[in-house]
Amino acid sequence: MPDAVTTAARFRETVGGDPTGVWSAPGRVNLIGEHTDYNGGLALPIALPQRTYAAVRPRVDGRLRLHSDAARDPVDVALADVKPGTPGGWASYVAGVAWAVGEAGHPVGGLDVHVSSDVPVGAGLSSSAALECSVAAALSDLLGLGLLADDDGRATLAGWCQQAENVIAEAPTGGMDQAISMRAEPAHATLLDCRSGAVEQVPFDLAASGLALLVVDTRAEHALVDGQYAARRRSCERAAQILGVATLREIPVADLDDALRRLRDGELEARVRHVVTEIDRVEQCVAALRDGDFDAVGRLFVASHASLRDDYEVSCDELDVSVDTAMAHGALGARMTGGGFGGSAIALVRAESVAPTGAAVTDAFVRRRWTEPGCFAVTASAAAGRDS
Repeated sequence: MPDAVTTAARFRETVGGDPTGVWSAPGRVNLIGEHTDYNGGLALPIALPQRTYAAVRPRVDGRLRLHSDAARDPVDVALADVKPGTPGGWASYVAGVAWAVGEAGHPVGGLDVHVSSDVPVGAGLSSSAALECSVAAALSDLLGLGLLADDDGRATLAGWCQQAENVIAEAPTGGMDQAISMRAEPAHATLLDCRSGAVEQVPFDLAASGLALLVVDTRAEHALVDGQYAARRRSCERAAQILGVATLREIPVADLDDALRRLRDGELEARVRHVVTEIDRVEQCVAALRDGDFDAVGRLFVASHASLRDDYEVSCDELDVSVDTAMAHGALGARMTGGGFGGSAIALVRAESVAPTGAAVTDAFVRRRWTEPGCFAVTASAAAGRDS
């Protein structure tokens, strides 16, 4: 498993010499509130224990020299050449952050970077945001910006990371992933208001109640740049325009039926129904967590998955089987998490049921001759920061 020491050692092997420091940032799993971020809604993610580490040293020649444990060949690109789609692949997230920081008025002279990570790639657990935020944390320190010191500064960094992903990596995501990677607190879920940018920390200590959160990485292909994610976003923007609101957040659940009648389009109605009811489910989930009512949390998970499957149409067979199998083996609730079209599911289970539930899901995959999933329990962990 990577850490600051091993990542610094890898920097010496691939780049040469010592890094100035090592910074890391977590992946995330969203408890509830899917496809709400770009609709100005609410989301309730936690930071994962799995992290991306970036060993970094500044340069003065305007070049980015980027190495990763997960890539055979390094990337060497001039900062002046960074633009939408250039460089491509994983390097776009690193280069995009350097570009965004420069666009904000803090020129970057160049960087040597080596990246190590145990955030699963393609699992819908925000490996891209973890990469962006680890580099952004490094730049805050290396440029003397001091933005890691408080939540306002961290919100600024998260915004730059989202800009990097939207513009340079050309992925039209909302800001939830970057916000949680930068602003999380251990043992808490973060209620993120995507309209105002405000966050509220909600206690999330499942172990104290004899529970655990099981993640199932289905290893089904997952990508947010293949057009499906963007199509959902365009549908929501079109519906908001028809309804005369800035975002679908402006539609209260009590007014949903009236809004649906005004749309007169079956697909748009389904998309809006998901977003409006999902925002309401986030509010209900926060109240249930504060009351310690985990049965209610589980029911909300199940309702969220049904809405994502049927109204938003972003689930897939692997996600549905993960959810159904977990529920059949006693989970309080289960749902897909992340953008969908593959990726991961989560299940709220009794602590003693983590291994048997994971084994049951694995067996269900094997029987269908699918790639075996990765099953692991997670706890709410810390935000981006300097490790050495």
